Amino acid sequence: MTLDPQVLAWRAARAAAGAAPLYTQSLAEARAADLAAIRAGAGAVEPVAEVRDTEVPGPAGPLPVRIHRPAGAGPLPTLLYFFGGGWTLGSVDTADGICRRLVNLAGCQTVTVGYRLAPEHPFPAAVEDCYAGLRHLAARAAEFWIDPARLAVGGDSAGGNLAAAVTLLARADGGPRLAAQVLVYPNTDQRPGRRPADDDEDPLLFNRHSVGWYRGHYLADSGDAAHPLASPLLAEDLSGLPPALVVTAGHDPLRAEGQRYAERLGEAGVPTETLDYPGMIHGFFAMPGVFDAGREAQEKVAAFLRRRFGLDPADPVPPGGESAGSATGVRAHG
Repeated sequence: MTLDPQVLAWRAARAAAGAAPLYTQSLAEARAADLAAIRAGAGAVEPVAEVRDTEVPGPAGPLPVRIHRPAGAGPLPTLLYFFGGGWTLGSVDTADGICRRLVNLAGCQTVTVGYRLAPEHPFPAAVEDCYAGLRHLAARAAEFWIDPARLAVGGDSAGGNLAAAVTLLARADGGPRLAAQVLVYPNTDQRPGRRPADDDEDPLLFNRHSVGWYRGHYLADSGDAAHPLASPLLAEDLSGLPPALVVTAGHDPLRAEGQRYAERLGEAGVPTETLDYPGMIHGFFAMPGVFDAGREAQEKVAAFLRRRFGLDPADPVPPGGESAGSATGVRAHG
């Protein structure tokens, strides 16, 4: 498959700037560089009606939560979104641009949970935090303006992995009931050696070394790679999970496992839609300011959510001005 011309131009710019792979940097350097790259690629900051920073209880203490809301009163269809970053990088800031755009395109509310990061907090800390966030928000739906009949989960990369794991936990516990799941280039199989040794070597792109670096931080015990909450593809039964949209990229070492997970969901009777972008790379979804395909994929994710939430696709969703006084911790990020 051939790289999209926009990817080639972006790669050339990275080469000219002497960009170093994240897996060659210290954790502090990689965390700062990852956020800077996402902010640079996100494009203009879209206004939404309200941005609120708060906290919810977690297994090891309070978890930061960021809420993005469209104009209007609740209860609102809500997407609980988990940010990417290989369980090692990222924060609620990482998903800020994605959430703003989905709020405006889909007319739903988004809630981002700031789960604990590895290697300081290895598996299953992130899964436990994300599920605790879901349970708390669902139990207090009215307080958070959530319509419990229209609650979905989603995420990109590690966030897609966490969203898939959360659906397995919710099914096992008998709830909360979820209307949909959105998995953007998700990790679904953590077992090492699942990719050709000579594949995905480009140091200027997310590659197999990136996958191994993140996995090494997240899985303190290599045996955890076989756990379904770390590798949802290894779950014996995927039936009864919420309707899914799985997004993949052609030049991504995670493409095959994402597509296989979508196939298994469909085989288990789960209504499943797929989007594949052959010329794109891992991370493109978070970079609509650089890649036209990133903007299109966000639009298609929003259209999927509108269908699953029972919203009229023709209804316009105007962005609102930031409300600086209606909630504590309101911020605009750029």
